[in-house]
Amino acid sequence: MKTKILVAAWLLSTCNAQLSTCFAQGSLTPPGAPAPTMKTLDQIEARTPVSSAPYTISVPGSYYLTTNVSVSSGDAITIATNNVMLDLNGFTIYSTAASAGGTAILVNGTQNITIRNGNISSGVTNYFGTFSGSGFANGVYSPAASAEIHVNGLMVSGCLTYGIYLPYGLGYLGGSANSTMAESCTVQNIGGTGILASMVSHSTAALCGSDAVVADNASDCWAYSLSGYGIRVQYTANDCFGRSGLSHGVGANTANNCCGYSDESDGLNVTTANDCYGYNSSDGYGLIADAANNCHGESFQGTGLYAGVATGCRGVADDGDNDGLYAQVAINSFGSNPLDGTGLEANYIAIGCLGQSNGGTGLKAYIANSSYGHNGGGTSENVTYKNNMP
Repeated sequence: MKTKILVAAWLLSTCNAQLSTCFAQGSLTPPGAPAPTMKTLDQIEARTPVSSAPYTISVPGSYYLTTNVSVSSGDAITIATNNVMLDLNGFTIYSTAASAGGTAILVNGTQNITIRNGNISSGVTNYFGTFSGSGFANGVYSPAASAEIHVNGLMVSGCLTYGIYLPYGLGYLGGSANSTMAESCTVQNIGGTGILASMVSHSTAALCGSDAVVADNASDCWAYSLSGYGIRVQYTANDCFGRSGLSHGVGANTANNCCGYSDESDGLNVTTANDCYGYNSSDGYGLIADAANNCHGESFQGTGLYAGVATGCRGVADDGDNDGLYAQVAINSFGSNPLDGTGLEANYIAIGCLGQSNGGTGLKAYIANSSYGHNGGGTSENVTYKNNMP
């Protein structure tokens, strides 16, 4: 029995020796100082600083301003290659030229170019529609149709010819559509076109001598032109306001939730208008469209709303010689003339409509169905065929 106990004790001591060997630790002393683990900015995005002008970018890459820069004549920064990102870094490009000329950022590259985040300041002023003064002719200007050019977050003021001009192609100028973009930009006091790009969004163009905004498509824009279009869109305008002193406030193929105002011409002139408002303070149309849906048009001396088909619309004319609302077909619509003109006129058929005039004809239609005309002293209704009417 004693022998067995001794043997067991010997075996246990042998096992403990093996376990202590298996769990032995190495040295806890660090081999040296910790190596850096973060990447430098150049490793993430190599960028070239720009601290003076004139400056030409001839190598693709990323560039940024380190300070405000200015020129006494000519162009400030020229992008002469593709695949360039230029960050103004919140700084301003100036020109001290006595007579406006040159361009703040001249884009001779045509593909994959981004310009963002800064200001272009020039000294051109407007005196009763005549633009003159010092500084730049153009803010951002591309002389040829381009692809993949994006301008974002720029403020441009006081240029003689163009604010942001990026000719694009299909649409007004031929080429590929939606290839140039101006986003979240503001231009003001521009002698010619304010902003031209395939897509313009969340931008403002004020006090422009020619068209304020020109695009294939525009959204969330505010524009005011002294003599050209406020907003001139080839395809669709969404949530836009355009005003013009002499031309149309908004011109588009389709306008959704837009407002157009004109002092001399049509407030809103489109093919299809949905949930829109147009006003004219002279003898043009407040709103004119082939199809108007849930729209309002008003004119001081012309026709308030003029449409091929007006559905759920309202037209008001403040002039005795014009219609509040005129349409080939009017459905569930209202027209009013507070003087002696016609309230609502449907050249073909009026369905569920109301026309009102103070001294003229309230409702005029070839066929009227479930409609009604009212006036204060003239003719309530002038209808050839009546259906479901008193």
